[in-house]
Amino acid sequence: MPRLSTRGSFWTAGAVVALALWTSACPTMTYPLYQAGWNVSTTTVTWIFAAYPIALIPVLIIFGDLSDHIGRRAAMALGLLAELIGVLLFTVATDVPWLLVGRAFMGLGVGLSLSPANVAMVEFSAPGQEKRAGAIGTAISALGIALAMIVGGALTEYAPYPLRLNFVVLAVAIAVVIWFVLGTPRHTPDETTEKWRVRPIIIPRGGRGIFTAGSLIFASSFLLGSIVLPLGAKIAHQLTGSTNALVTGALLSVFAACITFNALLARRLAVWTMLTLGALGSIAAVWLFVITGATHSLVVFFLASATAGAAYAFDFAGGLTVLNKYAAPHHRASMVSGGYLIGYLAQGVAAPVLGTIVTGQGLMSGLFDGAAAFTVFFGVALVTGLMVLRSVHGRTLSSERPFLARTT
Repeated sequence: MPRLSTRGSFWTAGAVVALALWTSACPTMTYPLYQAGWNVSTTTVTWIFAAYPIALIPVLIIFGDLSDHIGRRAAMALGLLAELIGVLLFTVATDVPWLLVGRAFMGLGVGLSLSPANVAMVEFSAPGQEKRAGAIGTAISALGIALAMIVGGALTEYAPYPLRLNFVVLAVAIAVVIWFVLGTPRHTPDETTEKWRVRPIIIPRGGRGIFTAGSLIFASSFLLGSIVLPLGAKIAHQLTGSTNALVTGALLSVFAACITFNALLARRLAVWTMLTLGALGSIAAVWLFVITGATHSLVVFFLASATAGAAYAFDFAGGLTVLNKYAAPHHRASMVSGGYLIGYLAQGVAAPVLGTIVTGQGLMSGLFDGAAAFTVFFGVALVTGLMVLRSVHGRTLSSERPFLARTT
């Protein structure tokens, strides 16, 4: 078993983040096969998708600060083990209940591992590099989504056992990363010495405004995911005529590629700039998906996916930066877990609602109603974020004035 350096531990934590997003998106390219071969409706598909955040939410509520007590390594390893069980259930699934249980285990695993992995990336970074860790974490998240699209599309279209092999490959990747996680440090200096007990996510009184802003911004990226991940393949097939799973996966991977590029760009941007670009890009993206339905244009679908990816990057990196940079160190994991809780709650509600509308009224009605509702949410997130950042910076300047007076 390896004993990893700080740098090695940073990238191992990053691999845990990538696997969490790969696991969350791994069935995307097989949903159409379930619909065709198992006679599964769009509503059922979105409920299969939603079983993941629904299972994840109580994990975040109960175990949100677990890694602050038992260590990042133990929490990441437990989460990866649950993800592995969920993926293996998909490998042997024969009907919808298997998929629902598998998605629940995936949600359990991601709930246990993702927040500790993001925090570990911050703690294994050089001092003052919180924004860098957030940007790289976002880019690595995109890599996980891209792997789900490209690997899933290729194996679904051209490999044998299209409902199985995709999940076998992911299971092997998870097993390898578990081995590396066991070589990371058992504990880090920012963990608390208190014993863990079951309790709600702790948001310190002075950090509630920061939490509200960061979690709303964070949730914006998850709402974009509630369109692209469960419905992306259906949109590509029904509205643009794409019938090849690899082509569809490649089109959807544009979403992930733009997340990666813009997440790296976000490292150089002020937080308020990320929030503004994220909100405006999110609004543009959801309406471009509506235009895709109206025009049946592959070009517009490409542009919608690219815009959604860019907006996702700025929303995710901006929200994560707010929660990490302005949180008290001993509450950092709890704040980030709370941000994920709000994000997944939004996603867990939005996906089934969209699926029900699509099943009952058609894909265009679902896209239009979703775009209208999401636009309001993105606007509220932007205004809240800018107001809180202004307040935080105002307090910082006020605290510096007495010192400046004494030194002049």
